[in-house]
Amino acid sequence: MNASASVRKSEQRRRFRSLRSEQLPLVETRIVEKVQTTLLERFNQTVPGLHVGLFWPLPGEPDLRPLREQLPLSFALPACAEAGALHYHPWSSHPLSKDPCGIPAPLDEPKLAAESLGLLLIPALAVDLQGIRLGYGGGFYDRLRSLTSWKRVLALAVLPQACVSEQPLPRETWDVALDGWITEKGLSLL
Repeated sequence: MNASASVRKSEQRRRFRSLRSEQLPLVETRIVEKVQTTLLERFNQTVPGLHVGLFWPLPGEPDLRPLREQLPLSFALPACAEAGALHYHPWSSHPLSKDPCGIPAPLDEPKLAAESLGLLLIPALAVDLQGIRLGYGGGFYDRLRSLTSWKRVLALAVLPQACVSEQPLPRETWDVALDGWITEKGLSLL
């Protein structure tokens, strides 16, 4: 990444982190409702037997964890590994452990192949109208989704509508576009 792109991404991260922190308390309940509605109406029929990949919320991210108790679906959580790898594991009733990034994950469960997931719900600071996601800069989701088998899994950002950028976000050659997003206004597919 060149220095100019790095500065632009850093500026955008600060801007959208602040905007998301400001907006999320106002719209989080509606976002979770829209995710639940989307899962029930659109994906309950298309992903039978497949897992829905959630995320353990970091500060400022929508908390989708209650959906696990509310919906008759199988869920999975990601876990970071060495060398920037990301793996999904079934989210069962077993206790969670912290992954190398300190995020709770079901590390005692087996890794899931891409074919075991029907949908990935991914946190984002922002997403643009082409599906380019602005994350925290670790590249975990881009590395995972650059693999051919994982590109086939529908991936949606979950964030406030205010963080859907009308302007293109800084993009690197390794960025992998998402298939859409869910906000308090509902589902948007590309």
